[in-house]
Amino acid sequence: MKKLLILLNIFVIGFLPVSADNTYMKTVSDDNGNFGVQDSERNIIIKPEYKKIIRLGKSSWIVQKKNKYGLVDNCGNELIKPKYRHVERILGKYVKLGNENNFGIYDEYGDAVLPPEYSSINLLFGGMFLTCKNYKYGISDFSGNVLLENKFDDIYMPKPNIMRIKYNGAWYEIERVAKGKFSFPDDLKNIENDSDFRVSSIINSPAAVSGYSAITFTDYLLKLFSSISPAHEETIDELMFSQGADTVSIFMKFAWLPKYPFTYAKKYYYYIRVPNNGPLSTLKDNLRRRIR
Repeated sequence: MKKLLILLNIFVIGFLPVSADNTYMKTVSDDNGNFGVQDSERNIIIKPEYKKIIRLGKSSWIVQKKNKYGLVDNCGNELIKPKYRHVERILGKYVKLGNENNFGIYDEYGDAVLPPEYSSINLLFGGMFLTCKNYKYGISDFSGNVLLENKFDDIYMPKPNIMRIKYNGAWYEIERVAKGKFSFPDDLKNIENDSDFRVSSIINSPAAVSGYSAITFTDYLLKLFSSISPAHEETIDELMFSQGADTVSIFMKFAWLPKYPFTYAKKYYYYIRVPNNGPLSTLKDNLRRRIR
């Protein structure tokens, strides 16, 4: 009987309404199409002064003012001033904010998990972030601990248990043979002697790994033109989608057209001059090996 009462209490508690601070908040808009937030009693707790407002965790909101993004708490207090052109919500509880070379990861309280000093940050298998700074790649975990410093030419994971790393022009593969998610051992320097991992060098066939099978001048020329696509996509992202405008309306206004050539040239130049994994990286690596 006692156990039954305990189970009933757990059942009832599980269906009790959560505090108004979390459950009953909802977005509202004014006549100008700006968004804010009201509580269960229809009290405005965040003034409708934002072009966009998106929930982050249970404590904050991603907001857009004019063409910049930031973070406010449930009372409308600024946690991160809207000053960034790019925003991405990650796993519902993190937000990536940044411009060109100052991307950072923040939690729902506005605390920096990763400082705003990276040119790119992306998710990896196993609860990790792939970071890029000064054209060098590294890895951090979700707590902000640096697992690999930013000194590698390239890093990617083709499978959840395999990581491929390019260092000084040579490729290496780390495979976790033990079950469980990919995580680095405590003694990373002696990973080759760890029975949970298999470390192999694939320097003899870098083309197969990187996808760069180009050898002739024509192939390399094609690689240069292949940079057009990512440069174009990032230009569109910066000028339109990251500006918070609806795709259709921004196309109709054509306000972005005068900025396109300059922004595109900047993006394309970035991809061409990437020293470690850009369209000319294979050619550069081959030249280094011949010089040695």
